Amino acid sequence: MDDARRVRRVAPVSGVPLRWRLRRGLKELDVVFERYYARRYPSAPPAERDGLEALLDEEDPVLLQWLLQPDLAPPRFHALLDELRRDA
Repeated sequence: MDDARRVRRVAPVSGVPLRWRLRRGLKELDVVFERYYARRYPSAPPAERDGLEALLDEEDPVLLQWLLQPDLAPPRFHALLDELRRDA
């Protein structure tokens, strides 16, 4: 395999549709993200949508911990985590 193909395989998931990125390894997170997507995402402001993209870069255990203990999350995610918890 040449280097270009190898780099493409490990590149960030920026080209992956958001709907697929919402699917997580934990069912609890799947439920929260799918409900948020159906209720809020279509009307969410661009900054909130960007925040969701950034949040999805985190690992599942971190996301779950932040949903359960939002004060542990970086302040830039607090409002988004409040929105996500409304659908929990």
